[in-house]
Order: sequence, then structure tokens, then C-alpha cells
Amino acid sequence: MGIIGGTLGYRILRAVSSEGESGYCDGSAYRNRSKLEVLFGPEIWATVEGRVVIDFGCGSGVEATELAQHGAQRVIGLDLQTRLLYQARTLACQQGVSNRCTFAAETEEKADVILSVDSFEHFDDPAAILRQMRSLVKDTGVILIAFGPPWYHPLGGHLFSVFPWAHLLFTERCLIRWRSDFKSDGATRFGEVEGGLNQMTIRRFKQLIHESDFEFETFETVPIRRAARLSNSITREFFTATVRSRLVPKN
Repeated sequence: MGIIGGTLGYRILRAVSSEGESGYCDGSAYRNRSKLEVLFGPEIWATVEGRVVIDFGCGSGVEATELAQHGAQRVIGLDLQTRLLYQARTLACQQGVSNRCTFAAETEEKADVILSVDSFEHFDDPAAILRQMRSLVKDTGVILIAFGPPWYHPLGGHLFSVFPWAHLLFTERCLIRWRSDFKSDGATRFGEVEGGLNQMTIRRFKQLIHESDFEFETFETVPIRRAARLSNSITREFFTATVRSRLVPKN
């Protein structure tokens, strides 16, 4: 992927963004709004009320605590980053729901609902994650997944999208070299950066589900609002802002 590389590509990236942070994927789109309600609609609260919920990839616990506040019987937040788990526990205490929230790197408890928000484009092995989810959800349970932007979105490169579709124009090696000017973690590919980027496309996601132990109950691609007229079955890889779906275990 990418056609511009080498010293030329590096110099262009440095000229365009010497600071490194684009700020495009900073979560500001959900400021003063419930991200869960925006992504899944107000019916999300009825789905989780009185149920055991796993927030898979819970991050700092914002969504997990909100689920508890809206009536979830118990919320288990899972994340591999110790720093984020600490932040999540602190937030749950501040919000008065620590008695119904648990945060850990793993669990053996089965849930009625598993929620995954903005994580599927980051998992190093999403097929393995789906297998893990199947082992953790009850046979009558559901999986709610929303992620975005997908890889071919103008800003699908997240940090690497210094301008629209920059992550597709420049080679991975060139982008990593540019990133190393302000990050010292030694990452050599997209999957090694903090949070990871697995280059998830809509087509790949659908194929992963097809090959998994789940099936789609609902599937929707939400177009970029300002480019909705350009989005159709042929162009949606490039103009989809969010992918959201509801999965159920196969019979």
C-alpha cells in the first residue's frame, strides 16, 4: 500500500506535519453527547438493562460506567493496558458505580451482551478476538460492534492521516519513519504503534464474521455525513464513517 516513499515522501510529511498529531480522531465528534447512544441509538439502554455486559476494549472506562449508570446489572471492562484499567476503576468510583463495574485484562464470566466500540480496527488478531467473544457470550446473547473510521476512509490511518487518504498515498515504511521523529517506542509497522492499526476494511470485517461462529442480525455502514451522496455499494469503502452491527451466535 502506498506509492510515495523514500526521502521525498518523508520530506513531504515533515513539511505537512512536523508535530505528528493530526487531531482528526480525538473523539471531539462525541463531545457533550453519549457515544453509545449516537452509535447504537437510545435502544441500547433497553438492551443492557438488568444484564451482564462485557465492554471489550474498555479503554478508560467511559462507556462501561455509562452502561452501569443506565441499568446494566454488572459491567466487566476488559483491556490489556494496565494504565487504562486504573483510569477506568478511578472513573467508576467517581461516578458511584464501582460496585457494579469490574475492570481486568481477562474474565471467565459469560455475558448477555458484549460491546465493542472503536476497537476492531485495532485488534492485532480480530479472528481470535471473535473466538474469545464466542467463549464469553451466552448462547442467547448478542454482540454489538461499532468501529470507525475503516481503513479506506479519508482518515482511516488515524494518526497517519495527516491529510485525507495520506495513509494510502505514502508507504508504511515512510509513514513510520515520519512517526519516529516524535514517537520513540520503536514501532516498525502499523500494527506495532500504540493501540495498533490492522487496516480493517468493510469487506474484511464481513469476511471475518462469515468465517466466525457468529452471524449478522443487523449490519449497517454509516456514510460520512458530508459525503453521503457519494456513498453507495461500490464506493462505501471510501465514504463510510462507521461500521456497526449486531451479531448473534450461529445455531
